[in-house]
Amino acid sequence: MGPGSHHLSLGLSVSSLGLLLLLPLLPECLGAEGRLAHKLFRDLFANYTSALRPVADTDQALNVTLEVTLSQIIDMDERNQVLTLYLWIRQEWTDAYLRWDPDTYGGLDAIRIPSSLVWRPDIVLYNKADAQAPASASTNVVLRHDGAVRWDAPAITRSSCRVDVSAFPFDAQRCGLTFGSWTHGGHQLDVRPRGAAASLADFVENVEWYVLGMPARRRVLTYGCCSEPYPDVTFTLLLRRRAAAYVCNLLLPCVLISLLAPLAFHLPADSGEKVSLGVTVLLALTVFQLILAESMPPAESVPLIGKYYMATMTMVTFSTALTILIMNLHYCGPSARPVPAWARALLLGRLARGLCVRERGEPCGQSRPPEPPPSPQPPDRGTGPPAGPCHEPRCLCRQEALLRHVATIANAFHSHRAAQRRHEDWKRLARVMDRFFLGIFFSMALVMSLLVLVRAL
Repeated sequence: MGPGSHHLSLGLSVSSLGLLLLLPLLPECLGAEGRLAHKLFRDLFANYTSALRPVADTDQALNVTLEVTLSQIIDMDERNQVLTLYLWIRQEWTDAYLRWDPDTYGGLDAIRIPSSLVWRPDIVLYNKADAQAPASASTNVVLRHDGAVRWDAPAITRSSCRVDVSAFPFDAQRCGLTFGSWTHGGHQLDVRPRGAAASLADFVENVEWYVLGMPARRRVLTYGCCSEPYPDVTFTLLLRRRAAAYVCNLLLPCVLISLLAPLAFHLPADSGEKVSLGVTVLLALTVFQLILAESMPPAESVPLIGKYYMATMTMVTFSTALTILIMNLHYCGPSARPVPAWARALLLGRLARGLCVRERGEPCGQSRPPEPPPSPQPPDRGTGPPAGPCHEPRCLCRQEALLRHVATIANAFHSHRAAQRRHEDWKRLARVMDRFFLGIFFSMALVMSLLVLVRAL
């Protein structure tokens, strides 16, 4: 073993010996900071009171900086118009009686003490909707050597919020949270926000609402009870509803039902289901309307989806009433009067060609020209043999009687054909009206549905 190895062994021995000598002194070094903190605490609070505003000059206003962090939207109660939030609230101010020199206390520049030991500003939520008294969170405050106090406390707030559901389910809401001192005016305590908006860095996404922002605004108001001004800070929560669930559960069924209702005009009148379809659609819309009314708050403005439901129900009601009238036209019997001339020319002529309503075997765009019913022709007696007793063996008077019977049968046949023709004209008029109102009501339902669905995009 060479000389270098002897020197290395000697150095390790000296280092081990020094470490062994310092180990008994280590607890005393680590406990020195704790003893200095206790001494600092006793010195600061020997003659301190938390009942008075901590300013050196009583005419001087104490500045309080307010910072809010939105953590979660717990509930938005539209019916009771109450917004429940989980917030982190930070308040900072300067206490003139809690200052020290860090060099005197071993470089100790900050301590953490219970918040109940120091003076705290009486900042409350003005528009709270909770009947319980506000409870202060039992969290510590961070006290710095220059007197700066920082108090971070979580809070669950229930605030009143005017909910406007006129555009439901595509609505956006603005809910304000106003913070201010309850007893100190602007000459004693001045509240200011930190930054232009609340922090959303730790926000937990909500399943029903998008958060667009939470800007802050400071106001100075004078109330009727007091002459001095009162400053406050209002954080406005900007929300927009996630409409996907409402579109799938409430809007799309109504759109499909409204598009199904005009098809009652396309059903054959002999099926017997035209009126039943309209009544069934009306009942289905009534059920959806009741479901919607249960979730909506009572308000003067009717929601957009409610207006759509009412318009659709009105359309279905009118279509059902028109279906009943058209069925009366269809079932006009052979004893009915002929179709009026104006209806024959306008409806059975031009409108039937325009709507392509034709009889079986008739090409589209061409209508059968109306045929007036033939008038019965009585037999001409002037050309026949004179009446009187027949003395000839082959008498013609029997032929005259036979001709009268044939004329009677022909007249009955022509009357029956004319009655059938009138009946067919009324049935064809009913088909023309069905086709016309099918296009009208289907267009109305389609336009209303598109106007509502465009709001979802």
